[in-house]
Amino acid sequence: MEKELNHRITVVGCGPGSPDYITPAAHKAVAASDVLIGASRLLDVFTESTAERIAVTANIGEVLERIRSIPVEKRVAVLVTGDPGIFSLSKKIVANFGREACRIIPGVSSVQAAFAAIGLDWADAAIISAHKEDPEDSPSVDSWDKIAILGGRDNSLKWIASHLPEDTVNQRRIFLCENLTLHDECIREIDPEELASLRTSSRTVVIVVKKDLLS
Repeated sequence: MEKELNHRITVVGCGPGSPDYITPAAHKAVAASDVLIGASRLLDVFTESTAERIAVTANIGEVLERIRSIPVEKRVAVLVTGDPGIFSLSKKIVANFGREACRIIPGVSSVQAAFAAIGLDWADAAIISAHKEDPEDSPSVDSWDKIAILGGRDNSLKWIASHLPEDTVNQRRIFLCENLTLHDECIREIDPEELASLRTSSRTVVIVVKKDLLS
C-alpha cells in the first residue's frame, strides 16, 4: 500500500467505447484522483468525479506539458481509450515521469473486442497500428495467421489493401469492425478490393485471418 501512494500519475484504460467496458479498478482510480486529463468524451463518462478536468487532444506533447504543470502533491489520472499497453501514450508518460511515479490500470482493448466479436482468440495475433499514420515497420501480413490492424483513417484502409498478399481472396477473410461496443457498432466481412475505396469510422479495427481458422 505504501508503494501505491507514491504513484502520482495513474494511466487509466477506459475500454473500447461503451462505459459498460470500463472496469471497477478504473472507476476507483478516477475517484481517488485530484485531476483528470483526457479527451472530452472520456472526461464526460466519469460524471461522479469532482476532480479538476483538463481536456486534451491526441497530441502527446500537450498531454506531457499538462501533467508537468500540475503540482506534484496532486494525484493525476490520465484517461486513455482501450488498454494502455497497446499503442498508447502510457509509454511516453512512463518514459518522461518514471515508473515509480506511474501506475497503469489496464482496460479492454478494441483488439480484444474485435476478436471476441468474430468468435476467435487473439493470443497469437500480430497487432499493427495504422491509426495516425502508415506504419514504417510492420510484420508481413502473409506471415501471420491472424492480424489486427488499428485503422481509423481512409488512408489506413488503403495501406492495408496495398499490403495484402495476392492469395487473400482464396486464403483469408477480412472483417471491418467499427465503433465496437457502442450503439452504432458495425461488424461486417468485406472483400479485399473493397478496402481501398471504403470510408470508415475513426474507431476501426480490421481483422485479417486465415479462412481455415473460422471454418
